Amino acid sequence: MKSNSSNIICFLLLVFFTSLSFCSNTDTIVKKLYSPDGNLIINIDNNEKELTYSLNANGQTLISKSSISLFQNSKVEILKTEQVKINTTWTPVWGQFSEIQNYYNELKVTLLHNKTPYKLFIRAYNNGAAFRYEIDQIPKNSTPSFYIEYDLPKESVFYTHAGETKPKGPIALSTLSDSISNQKLFMPLMVENKEKPFIALLESDLASAPGFKVIDFNFDKERNKLIAKNDYNLKSNSLITPWRLILFEKNIGDLVTNMVPLNVAAPNKISDPSWIKPGKTLWDWRVHGYVAEDGFTYGIDNESYYRFIDFAAKNNIEYFLIDDSWYTDVKKGHIEMSEKLDLQKVSDYAKKKGVKLILYYDRHKGVYGDEELFPFYSSLGMSGVKYGFMGKNVSFSREAIRLSANSKLLIDFHDNPVPFTGMTRTYPNAVAREYCHAQQDSRRAFTPEAFIRMALINAIQGPLDMNNGIFDISGVNSGKREKGPKKLNSLITTVTAEAARTLIIFSGLVCIPDAPEAYTAKLDLFEFIQKMPVGKWDESKVLHAKMDEYISTARRHKKEWFIGSVHSKGGSLDINFDFLKEGKTYAITYYEDTDETDSKTNPEAYQIRKGTVKKGDIVKAKMVKGGGHCMWIRPE
Repeated sequence: MKSNSSNIICFLLLVFFTSLSFCSNTDTIVKKLYSPDGNLIINIDNNEKELTYSLNANGQTLISKSSISLFQNSKVEILKTEQVKINTTWTPVWGQFSEIQNYYNELKVTLLHNKTPYKLFIRAYNNGAAFRYEIDQIPKNSTPSFYIEYDLPKESVFYTHAGETKPKGPIALSTLSDSISNQKLFMPLMVENKEKPFIALLESDLASAPGFKVIDFNFDKERNKLIAKNDYNLKSNSLITPWRLILFEKNIGDLVTNMVPLNVAAPNKISDPSWIKPGKTLWDWRVHGYVAEDGFTYGIDNESYYRFIDFAAKNNIEYFLIDDSWYTDVKKGHIEMSEKLDLQKVSDYAKKKGVKLILYYDRHKGVYGDEELFPFYSSLGMSGVKYGFMGKNVSFSREAIRLSANSKLLIDFHDNPVPFTGMTRTYPNAVAREYCHAQQDSRRAFTPEAFIRMALINAIQGPLDMNNGIFDISGVNSGKREKGPKKLNSLITTVTAEAARTLIIFSGLVCIPDAPEAYTAKLDLFEFIQKMPVGKWDESKVLHAKMDEYISTARRHKKEWFIGSVHSKGGSLDINFDFLKEGKTYAITYYEDTDETDSKTNPEAYQIRKGTVKKGDIVKAKMVKGGGHCMWIRPE
């Protein structure tokens, strides 16, 4: 017994001193940082001209020696380094996971510039690296600029977000030049290398970094390296930069569920977030001109909105989004209401039915003043605002999120907004944004390939508002909507693919854009969307993914699983139920394309069947070209 006690004491002392030596090291300059699993190695080095870093993962070079600096072309001296190891778990207000592990090793590097110390923080995660600068006092006559190079393998190709159009790529690194105005590379930038992990380059936590704009990528032909440079708009004598992130995953789909961007973001700043409820919303904009079977024509009027609200109340849809035409003019402190409807009556009706309203606001029509805007929306009985045309103005958008939170309003951004990666942790009222080609945007209809690209690229930066879920595909294609695509028969999809897309694209506000009657006509298929608990997921995983071809996503809420798959070329995907619990039998409902389904000529044909599955079963999800497949699984 004495011997065992001595061994335990010795072991505990060994762990303590080992941990102590790892957690704080100021006597020697450490230039190598390992991820917790030891597979990622971040090397740093310096000479008089520059500080450099490199990344190696699982024995492969991801990024060769590359420069990183806050003050370019100035002498860099490392004063000291300190290491810490962090392993915590936190609970998001809503998200793809109900608990998130924040597990990393960090190296704090104290540097010297013009006799002024400043710090570079480097974090090594098992699936990513992060870099951030902080300085308490910016030296006089010094202009900080967060500059970083990425010396990627020469065979690298890029895929990039492209605003309200299909993401661009593959763009070969070898084709880039100093002037890439015709090949602009935006965040998040996805990098594909043969037989190496997929890489995503982006930033996070702009919420904590006033004075910085969103990064774009350029190419330094002389150094033959991709670069990201972001000048600082001097507003104070101190600064903190955003985190620059390098994510890597063996499977391309795992970049979408990589939690490093959220882990580095500032914690929730809303003291009581209980009012923040993610959910589904109906939307009037794409329905204008739709004629129901009873002859009713949808437009901007109370009766149309009552129909939306009735359907939402009956079918577990939490919100109804009223778009642009509820008002006609905006002046400082005044919004001129449209004479076509009585908004107060609509608001009262929605409240009576238990449906929350979200109201659009468009800065093109005038500036009301944000200090007054959000309290005004709250006084109207609104639960959220869809804010249009703020663009990539970081400080303006950050302030809109903060002010909307003060008035207990959700906020969803229209057009081509700021990619606020990590913002859903800091301000979880920021539920969605159209950082994508929202379906039928600019009256264009995107392709199945474009959807898959956005699901694998744009979605890396956070929740999207893509407006999937069209059930009256034939009606849209034949031009029976005022806001439908300009080109007839340009919407290539199937109704099961539309249902699957609402699950695949993660969001805190799933906006379904069709008429209540379109969903009522296919209520058995609509069940998949109706049962889906938006934003309240305990677990999410991408089962299959290939650029331009297919994606299959599974999400769990408590004991239920929802799986959505789409395939641009047509084919089948093996869904392995190895994630189910051992010894239990699950009921499953399949929502499928049929043998007669055709994404161009017969897009609304579908079938529903039921069965049982258990752990280890493999089901083939069969899809036509441009089609989809859905599953709802729950314990018997």
